Amino acid sequence: MSEVYAARRTRLREYCNAGGSAAALVSRPANVRYLAGPAPQGAVLLLGKTEDLLVCAGPIEGRTAQERPDEALRVQNLPGSGGGDPAVAAADIAAGQGADSLAVEEHHLTVARHRALGSVAPRLRLAGLGSAVEQLRVVKDEEEISCLRIGAEIADQALGELLESILVGRTERHLALELERRLVDHGADGPAFPTSVATGPNAGRPGHRPTDRRVEEGDFLSVCLGATYRGYRCEIGRTFVIGTAPADWQIELYDLVFAAQRAGRESLVPGVACRDVDRAARQVLDSAGYTEGLTALTGHGVGLEIDEDPQLSPAAMGKLDACVPVTVEPGVHLPGRGGVRIDDTLVVRPEADGGPELLTITTKELLAL
Repeated sequence: MSEVYAARRTRLREYCNAGGSAAALVSRPANVRYLAGPAPQGAVLLLGKTEDLLVCAGPIEGRTAQERPDEALRVQNLPGSGGGDPAVAAADIAAGQGADSLAVEEHHLTVARHRALGSVAPRLRLAGLGSAVEQLRVVKDEEEISCLRIGAEIADQALGELLESILVGRTERHLALELERRLVDHGADGPAFPTSVATGPNAGRPGHRPTDRRVEEGDFLSVCLGATYRGYRCEIGRTFVIGTAPADWQIELYDLVFAAQRAGRESLVPGVACRDVDRAARQVLDSAGYTEGLTALTGHGVGLEIDEDPQLSPAAMGKLDACVPVTVEPGVHLPGRGGVRIDDTLVVRPEADGGPELLTITTKELLAL
């Protein structure tokens, strides 16, 4: 991976040089990991004028090979038990290397931290790095996609095992905790985000936090979970009916959301506008009279963070490239009754390669559990 990390840093350095900055300070954790590999909490990456450094507040000893940063990078540990602020130390190092300007991630730094950088190196001109690293992260290489694929397999396995157990009488909170335990049992670093289990009137509600409500016969049960594998995060969401054959209104609502999700999935081709993917799914729900109460977006990118660019929303700018992983997750929630959410992680692929690659493969049939 050293060559991969080095190539990423080279692309960022070219961007900085084109903007007139001799050095760059990367402090956002996901961006540090993307450019330097797994790093201790709080570590920052300095793309220096003469040398690149990973600056850490504490030692990295005791980590396995997969948990250690790029071996080609020199690591500088700050002295003392407190360690100090690696970002401030990195700015001082940049000035010592003779840099006259330093591009920083202003969207990640606090005002106090930004002032501290200027204080330690007053002759160093601080420039904005913007979202340059986030934009580099949008298109994934095959190693990154492989990590997402394994994470999706783990999430599918955990969800499949839960569906084979007795659910009636158990609480949303208990089911969520069990799913997260199963993710780790099957090799995940941990959940990609807090697992959502929603039953009855809670079903289909986006971002629902599990409660002590117990599963009842006839409920809709919607589940949204994800696994983190080697830092990469995927997402899957499914909706089921508990105990009995689904009621007519449940079948009708489920079929509608399924059609919307399918329309979104089928629109994922290289070059498609992000807003057109959202429109494809949203139009299906709009035409059935569910204009009100729809979520702000149909999907989003995934990777080292669970919610990355691109955003699939009505106002989204830009187009999708090949090898961009995104979620497609439309849903409808009817207050007091419940609802349906269907959520997949896919990778945009050209038609010659088979079209969008579906990573989360748990059935989307409306099962009665």
